Amino acid sequence: MMTTLTRRSALRLFAGTAAVGVLAGCGTGGAKNADGSVTLRVAWWGNDVRNKQTQQVIDAFQSAHPNIKIQAEPGVWSGYWDKLATQTAANDAPDVIQMDLAYIAEYGGRGALLDLSKQSQLNLSAFDKNTIAAGQYGGKLHGISTGQNALAVFANVKVFEAAGVAIPDDSKWTWEDYVTTAAAVAGGASKGGAVNYGSSYSFTDSTLSIWLRQRGEQLYTQDGQTGFTTDGITSFLALQKKLLDSKAAAPASVAQEDVSAAVEQTLAARNKTGLSLWWTNQLGPLTKATGSEIKLLRVPSQDGKPKDDGLFYKPSMYWSASSRSKHPAETATFIDYLVNSTDVAKVITTERGFSSSPAIQSAIQPLLTTVDKNALNFLNSIKPELADPPAVPPAGTSTVSTVLARYTTDVLFGRSTPEVAGAAFKGEVDGLIKNAKK
Repeated sequence: MMTTLTRRSALRLFAGTAAVGVLAGCGTGGAKNADGSVTLRVAWWGNDVRNKQTQQVIDAFQSAHPNIKIQAEPGVWSGYWDKLATQTAANDAPDVIQMDLAYIAEYGGRGALLDLSKQSQLNLSAFDKNTIAAGQYGGKLHGISTGQNALAVFANVKVFEAAGVAIPDDSKWTWEDYVTTAAAVAGGASKGGAVNYGSSYSFTDSTLSIWLRQRGEQLYTQDGQTGFTTDGITSFLALQKKLLDSKAAAPASVAQEDVSAAVEQTLAARNKTGLSLWWTNQLGPLTKATGSEIKLLRVPSQDGKPKDDGLFYKPSMYWSASSRSKHPAETATFIDYLVNSTDVAKVITTERGFSSSPAIQSAIQPLLTTVDKNALNFLNSIKPELADPPAVPPAGTSTVSTVLARYTTDVLFGRSTPEVAGAAFKGEVDGLIKNAKK
């Protein structure tokens, strides 16, 4: 029966059993192997490149630590979270878990993740306070970031040149400038019968968070509540509708397909849009897919001032550990190897983001590609303008991006107005947080 659980029902189940599992001493792993070694299970999502790199790292670790065996459990994003929730509910979570910002409170807040700050085998001295804070929830360190990235506007040079439009100056542009530029690109790029658009839509919770920060609001507060007004979300939805109405972006039916497409199949990847919003770690895949130079631009602000654009460094992902691991010391030793070893860094380079550790940055510098260097230069250039990172999304909010997409598409299809959809969105998110506490 356990294998048929949905992620939501599994999360509800382990919410009531997590503390019991820890206290009872039952959990992942078990006694030592016959040769005196222990076995750790390590789970991550990724692709063939990440899988190959991670296995190479595992092999090197095992050679250096013959007393610790690693059982690799690679997966793909689409099924990773359902599987992890089911395993956790069944008291069978992996020892080491690749974790995402959207889920760290779901698991950490329910007692399913180890407090890494209590593990002496993990050296945290190389990481700044923002990196540490990004993995904290409820006063405990539930994950250590593998690297950082930032939201940026990707300007496709090939599309801009074909449209005869100059790439804007991102040191002073506003959202009004963004819409105007996108509309100009759409008009110029569609000459001769081609169907192209100025901008992709970006109605994710990450983009919404940036928008709200620019208005002096926030998606979530530090105490785990929503931190935005109905006017805040309404104004964001109105921006999406303005992109539609000005023909700067695609019709609703095309947008609905694009938002759920794999990166390589998006309008942006197929050279169908001049502007799109992505995290900087997507620069490599999109440069390869488009065959075009992509210029990274700051996200527009409300007033045209970069210091007010709300940008921050976001953890690409985390390494976390199950609170029910029978081998917490060995688990912490392996995580320390993953985040602090320069040998690991030379294998992974930037595949899991740009590490904030100075030693790691130095180690990989000679190995960076031109695309890597462009992303790193952008991250360094915006550093003086960055604000503190937002609060970790509270338990219950892992589906908020899907909820936002639903209400946004309702607005684009004319089934709702920004005002009605905005109020409904806020009510639903408040409800998700409230229900998660039951």
